[in-house]
Amino acid sequence: MTDPTLADRQLRSLEQAPMKREAAEPMFLPGSEGAAPQGVELRHLRYFVAVADAGTFTHAAERMFIAQPTLSQQIRRLEEMLGTPLLQRRREGVRLTTAGAVLLEESRVLLAQVEHGVSRTRQAAGIGQPRLRCIIPPYLPEVLAVETASRLRRAAAAADIAVTWLETSLDAGFSPLRQRQADTALGWLTSPDEALPAPLDVMSLGVFEPEVWIPSAHPAARCGTLSLDELASLDVIHGPRRTGTGTYEAWRTVLRGSAPRFEFTDPPFRQSLPMTLDFAATAPRPTAVLTGPRHLTWARGLLRPDPPVGTYGMVPVRLAQHPLTAAAGLVWNADLPRQLQQVLFDTADGVMLEAADAA
Repeated sequence: MTDPTLADRQLRSLEQAPMKREAAEPMFLPGSEGAAPQGVELRHLRYFVAVADAGTFTHAAERMFIAQPTLSQQIRRLEEMLGTPLLQRRREGVRLTTAGAVLLEESRVLLAQVEHGVSRTRQAAGIGQPRLRCIIPPYLPEVLAVETASRLRRAAAAADIAVTWLETSLDAGFSPLRQRQADTALGWLTSPDEALPAPLDVMSLGVFEPEVWIPSAHPAARCGTLSLDELASLDVIHGPRRTGTGTYEAWRTVLRGSAPRFEFTDPPFRQSLPMTLDFAATAPRPTAVLTGPRHLTWARGLLRPDPPVGTYGMVPVRLAQHPLTAAAGLVWNADLPRQLQQVLFDTADGVMLEAADAA
């Protein structure tokens, strides 16, 4: 006969096992799977972005005008709510964990959407001044950046629109615009007819070519023209990739048509062409320097300024048949209010007209 005490114990064990498993797993309300944990607020995300951008709690607290202990407490609370560390605290500053890097990207998108929504709501109610958030990436030709920014400022002022300027790099798909982190951007297209993903619209501002510098002892230096095959046979300093992913990858693809294993070499000093030329001139192998898009290309030829001081035995040449080009474009979200889009149309149209007159 079965021992009733043992049977009772076994039954109770079977009944309790699922309860133990359920207690160890997170509980979600129906339809809430994956939602943010209860208690996460926008201020937590703003504090987190501030720390990630500043690199230290001290600097972030100064920027946010709060006490450092309070900021540290709020970040620790955010980590507790999410159930994972977001930052690695080190003596020299903080470093994002893998989860922290994901949250930083998503937080930027969310905060930008909230800011944009609040701005549009105030405008719809007749409160506040319309605002354009414009990205001007680093390393653009100064003439292009200054001319476009100057015309945009004038057009915006005439329409009583405020402009917020953002300096950040762009990828080929203009992701900050699609993620609502900005409204418009000046950047590079791989061709004047390039189609951008919805909801982006674009006006091309002209086609630009890079400068190519080669050692003065190279045979092509005498005639001033270099073929694509000759360029691909050299070590070529260009980049780094993050400064312009679209043109970097497009130009590397073109050069791989001549040399299938071709790769660029990162410049030692991105913002100093003379120093890069010095490194190229003293390299153990014949080395060329390829700048980013720099000069307008027209039927009459390439418009070039005077060469920089200190070329270290390197000379500029032209690439035969213009195989490496990029189109400058003013890009914006096509669902912007008509008033803002009109300012961007007027800006791009003015830059294009001036470029046509210069040709």
